[in-house]
Amino acid sequence: MVDSNPFPVPPPRGRRSRWWGDVIFHGITLAGALTLAGFLVLLVYILYQGSELAFQTFGYHFLVSSRVPAWDATEGQEFYSIAPFIIDTLITSTIALAIALPVALGSSLFLTQLAPQFIPRVLRKTAGQVVDLLAAIPSIIYGFWGLEVLVPIMRTSVEPGLYKYLGWTGAFGGPENGLDIFTASIVLSIMIIPTIAAISRESLAAVPVHQREAALSLGATEWEAARFAVVPYARSGIFGGTILGLGRALGETMAVLLLIGGGLSAPTSLFSTGNTVASQIASAYGENSGKLELSSLIAAGLVLLTITFLVNIAARAILWRYQRQTGIGRE
Repeated sequence: MVDSNPFPVPPPRGRRSRWWGDVIFHGITLAGALTLAGFLVLLVYILYQGSELAFQTFGYHFLVSSRVPAWDATEGQEFYSIAPFIIDTLITSTIALAIALPVALGSSLFLTQLAPQFIPRVLRKTAGQVVDLLAAIPSIIYGFWGLEVLVPIMRTSVEPGLYKYLGWTGAFGGPENGLDIFTASIVLSIMIIPTIAAISRESLAAVPVHQREAALSLGATEWEAARFAVVPYARSGIFGGTILGLGRALGETMAVLLLIGGGLSAPTSLFSTGNTVASQIASAYGENSGKLELSSLIAAGLVLLTITFLVNIAARAILWRYQRQTGIGRE
């Protein structure tokens, strides 16, 4: 039977207000999402426009040249390359992540899986809050702490020992002055531990208790229960926290600037001085010699942003492949 009324019947009065509420809510959230996307597009456009002169002048040499010095602002023969700074950025971030991830994951597993057995909830909560507060410390404070506390220890004790026993590897050679890539990497690792630990702890706490209890009831050890029954179900959150920590390490500026030594050539060992892309931008921006150097600094920022995007895309691809193969963590 065909409805003779061509006009839709409006919803009842009570439901009509809720319907308008949904429309407004959807509009606000959509506007927020589009605004964020617009900011990102605008940021990339501004960086691209500002870096055009540098890429036109140096071409691919800006990214791959090994010329020394890499950043020569001499009038009449200006040359700028960020290849050494990209290498330093990747080295410091990789070492920082290698140190921070086991510490952050270990502390998260302890607070969520082991500590509830013998530590009161108040103390566990306080310990977690202390770890989280480390993320609120400004990076310049970490830099000062590194200069006053860590650098003397590295110079007099740690680096001489590493050179004595591991110098044959080539990774720990050169002058042992404490202001180098290795020291900057250690401070970076301390800075990203709270970020990884906080997100990993929340992800592990969200795993159903019966997962661990079932593994223990079948005869698994504490280690086996954590490895096979808990961590796989929290892998997405742990992976996300790790990528956030890596992102902070890639873009960290002031602490690295104070501790890395300020070298302008490719590193030959972990005791070499250097500059990350972010620290080079910070150190040279206020003293740039003209349009070409300014454009090169903006181009360095664009490259750093691109590296961050690529790292995130690669991480999401790896996680997606794992979830597709195992079925764990898929929604």
